[in-house]
Amino acid sequence: MSLITNVMDHSLDDGYAEAAARKRADGTGGMPKTLRAKLGLAAGLVLAALVVTVGAAQARVEAPVVAKEREELIDRIDRESEAADKLEHSVDELRDDVSARQREALEQSGGGESQQLVGVLSGAVEVHGPGVKLVVDDAEDASGGADGEVRGTSGFSDTGRVRDRDMQRVVNGLWASGAEAIAINGQRLTALSAIRAAGDAILVDNKPLVPPYTVLAVGDGERLSAKFQDSSDGMYLHALQENFGIRTGISVEEELRIPAAPSVIVRTAQPYFEKTRKTQETEKTEKGTS
Repeated sequence: MSLITNVMDHSLDDGYAEAAARKRADGTGGMPKTLRAKLGLAAGLVLAALVVTVGAAQARVEAPVVAKEREELIDRIDRESEAADKLEHSVDELRDDVSARQREALEQSGGGESQQLVGVLSGAVEVHGPGVKLVVDDAEDASGGADGEVRGTSGFSDTGRVRDRDMQRVVNGLWASGAEAIAINGQRLTALSAIRAAGDAILVDNKPLVPPYTVLAVGDGERLSAKFQDSSDGMYLHALQENFGIRTGISVEEELRIPAAPSVIVRTAQPYFEKTRKTQETEKTEKGTS
């Protein structure tokens, strides 16, 4: 209590009180004594008041304009977001329609097991069956890393992140181990698929994916899992886990469903048998006319 009482009784430091007393004794403290000093102080006060008044008035005038611009910007963002959602929904519907037409074309062109097999291998039809589920995720501390040079230095500076080259090796390793169909985060991979990077994002067929990356591979589950983990690509993934903290997990699944690819369009390649048949028909026509 004595400390609190002392603080309340001596709220101003003794040094400040002594300095103020000296100024009063010397006649230098307090208000200006000369007329010129008083006029200067008055002019300074008037100028400060003028600046504050003008600033307040200007802010008051501009406030409605700023608020209106902000509301217009919010409305524009909402409209553009709604338009983007509609376009995305339209794209999904068109992709489903294209997939349905592709399946219908395969059935009309001959049907049978051979056509179904072509659809499975090309990624044009949805597939299901046993296989493995492989989850690859960034390290918990994505900015961390080790001194090893498992992945080299080019590309991402953040060694705790999964890179496009890592996913390429994972997918190639699964193909080599016997996978018959693969999808990453629901994106079906085909012979035309590309796994690339845009900044820190991984793109599969130009669609950005968000970690964790879930890879589904249809095949002989036990054999596929064992062969992949013993392969160089499986050891590479294990090295990423040991050196950089990248999180991985693989499990054998009895039933997996992998969707069809959004679009399977061939622009250059042509079936050889069709080309041969057209060539034969052309030769017969030429012989008949001669």
